[in-house]
Amino acid sequence: MNVTQIVESVVAGQLKPESELPLLYVGDTINVHTRIVEGDKERIQVYQGVLIGMKGRGINRTITVRRIVANEGVERVFPLHSPRIAKLEVVRRGDARRAKLYYLRERFGKSRRLRDRRRGLKHVAAHDAARGLARESALEVTGGETPAT
Repeated sequence: MNVTQIVESVVAGQLKPESELPLLYVGDTINVHTRIVEGDKERIQVYQGVLIGMKGRGINRTITVRRIVANEGVERVFPLHSPRIAKLEVVRRGDARRAKLYYLRERFGKSRRLRDRRRGLKHVAAHDAARGLARESALEVTGGETPAT
């Protein structure tokens, strides 16, 4: 067995399944549910903000989320496939024409807001429906068991 094949098999075991990750676009307002460990206790903390950038691929995929706390911008970078991330939710879809929204760092007030994407969501609905159909067909093939990824 090749070294790269060994590394790829280990990494494949660490990736979250595609059904667990929602369809994310830059400009979306998202809730990131993170696991916080304090001593022997564990709790979930929700970080809500605008997705301003995505980079990397595979296990190295990260998202940058920006929010405003006490009139100060706070950005956090989350590894998408980290076990510390419990759940991702899309609160609202934002209309962005760029891949990175770093220009929002200089904005404040109402100019910081992104336009809501009300029309043109057909491709998102079609993609989500296709993912659902693919999941259902995989369940039929495996006899009702979830396929191993």
